[in-house]
Amino acid sequence: MRAVVIAEASTVVLVEGESDRLALEALAVRLGADLAAADAAVVSMGGVTNLHHHLAALAAEAATAATRRPSRRVLGLFDASETAYVRRAVDDAGLGGVGAPLDELGFYSCEPDLEGELIRALGPARVEELLADQGELARFRTFQRQPFQRGRELDAQLRRFMGTHAGRKAQFAPILVGALEAARIPVAMAALVAAAVDGRGIRPAET
Repeated sequence: MRAVVIAEASTVVLVEGESDRLALEALAVRLGADLAAADAAVVSMGGVTNLHHHLAALAAEAATAATRRPSRRVLGLFDASETAYVRRAVDDAGLGGVGAPLDELGFYSCEPDLEGELIRALGPARVEELLADQGELARFRTFQRQPFQRGRELDAQLRRFMGTHAGRKAQFAPILVGALEAARIPVAMAALVAAAVDGRGIRPAET
């Protein structure tokens, strides 16, 4: 089990991995949301299955430090397929009313995941352009010729390709966010950034 590291911030945003962290931090910059000024930190958990451990660690800290600091706000971003797991973890931690919509509790889902949201928002053709900009298009073309990839939709191929090399998701997360048109920014991600800074300083994203 990965050791739990609690950020020194009044608002903690729990995300699955580094690509999610980098994407949210890049989006915050685009939206003019100053996470540091809002005393908010995005924390990579190293996998959604560590959510229980992080929530338990935050609860334990709150129980022992209640007289020294106010309770932390805890928010999160997760893949849609993990909704049931996140639901149990949030309910077990006592974050709001049991059964309340997760987004009302500050936990937002990506459909089907972060890469899927960003690829859909950009469009596959634009993502291929970004791959070319980073010298990855030839590798992607080779990947597309693999037997299992033939016949799959382009967006599905792109999602899978992002996860075939260590560090590629983290490399492209801020690049994809930076290339988004303002009107195409995923609603869940924008809502989470706004919640993290409690709406302070949010402005329309530049195109």
